[in-house]
Parts: sequence; structure tokens; C-alpha cells
Amino acid sequence: MYWYLKVLKNYFNFQGRARRKEYWMFVLFNIIISIVLVFVDKATGTYDEQYGAGLIGGLYALAVLIPGIAVSVRRLHDRNKSGWWLLIGFVPLIGAIVLLVWFVIAGDQGSNRFGADPKAGEEGAPVVA
Repeated sequence: MYWYLKVLKNYFNFQGRARRKEYWMFVLFNIIISIVLVFVDKATGTYDEQYGAGLIGGLYALAVLIPGIAVSVRRLHDRNKSGWWLLIGFVPLIGAIVLLVWFVIAGDQGSNRFGADPKAGEEGAPVVA
């Protein structure tokens, strides 16, 4: 939950770098929350079968849109790529595969043109043995 909240605290921060754990924990919590919200929407009657979405889930998706883009840009920065490379996702199939590979591969060790290594001396991160 630390990593999810860290992304939300950096709502409009497109500068710097994001490590893999930050990105993928944000994605994981988004998936879990979205699944739960589908059940909440169905229980409250705000789910529309025709659109396959509900009011509460839709509002949540809008709320995390900007932080999701921001953490994706910071993840690309960790690979020493410009945030504009995120637009390659609009190329059918190929773009999604390229982005997936870049998001999975470890970032540059040490500093790069986008800042210091996020793994080096991160304060407040939970320690897991």
C-alpha cells in the first residue's frame, strides 16, 4: 500500500524516476480496487451492462488517470527514455509490447539524465527481508 500511496502523493509529478516496484504495485492495487468497485457498482445498481462499467468505477478510473500517466512517465525515465515514448502505446499491439518490455526491465543503475537512482537511499520505504 506504501507504493500505491506514494504514486498518489506524486499526483502531477512527471519529473524524476520510478522504480519497477512502485509502478507494478500501483498497477496491482488499481486492478484489485477496480475489481472490488465492479462488485460495489453491481450491488448499488450503478453498473451498466451495456457499457460494461459503473459510476463508482468510472469515477475511480478518472481519479487515477493522471497519477497512472505520471508513474508511467517516471518509469520510462528510469530506463533513460523520454516520457513521450508513452505515446508508442497507440501503435496497435507492437506499442503495448514495447512498453511492457520497458516497464519490466530494470532501470539504469546510478544517475541518468532524469535524476538519481530511485533504489539508492530511498527514505521511508518499507524494508522487506
